[in-house]
Amino acid sequence: MDKFDFRKSYPELYSPGRRDFTLVQVPHLQYLAVDGHGNPNTSPEYAQALECLYPVAYAVKFRSKNELEQDFTVPPLEALWRAADMSAFTAGDKDSWDWTALIAQPEWITAGMVEQAVAAVAAKKDPPGIDRVRLLPLDEGLSAQILFVGPYDDEAPVLARLHDAWMPEHDLAFNGDHHEVYLNDPRRTAPAKLRTVLRQPVPPDSG
Repeated sequence: MDKFDFRKSYPELYSPGRRDFTLVQVPHLQYLAVDGHGNPNTSPEYAQALECLYPVAYAVKFRSKNELEQDFTVPPLEALWRAADMSAFTAGDKDSWDWTALIAQPEWITAGMVEQAVAAVAAKKDPPGIDRVRLLPLDEGLSAQILFVGPYDDEAPVLARLHDAWMPEHDLAFNGDHHEVYLNDPRRTAPAKLRTVLRQPVPPDSG
């Protein structure tokens, strides 16, 4: 049985360069998603979201493998970030952030399969917030992105360069939530070695 792997199928989304921002066309994708608000470092809501997403992701994976004979590697955690004032990102004002924690899902996964996986996890563990997990379609399209290496708290200068210099220089506007892809597990990786894709959708007629 072949195993689908997002990193291998979409290398342009998971392996960007780290020297400068580049434009990439992000295809229509779907994700397990949980919404929340506040500082991810201190918010119990964010920790609860992850405690729901991962069990559901693996329940979906095993159901797909056993019932459909279609296996896939569970991809890395991702998240959408938004704020009423975009300067909250460059200022590091994390308490004002809204977020959607994500795990990508192959195109053959249906909302019904996700609902069944959520019910199975709820019956076994019933983690807080499990009823908030949903399947979210996302069409980001044209996006600027870069690979950032280092602690999450050190991203602000890179985002400031993107928002205040690179995007204006290329006549680009915001066209969606700030998107991050976490290529490492922070529990097993030194902060200085964390690799994160920073992505910002821009209007489709840009570039």
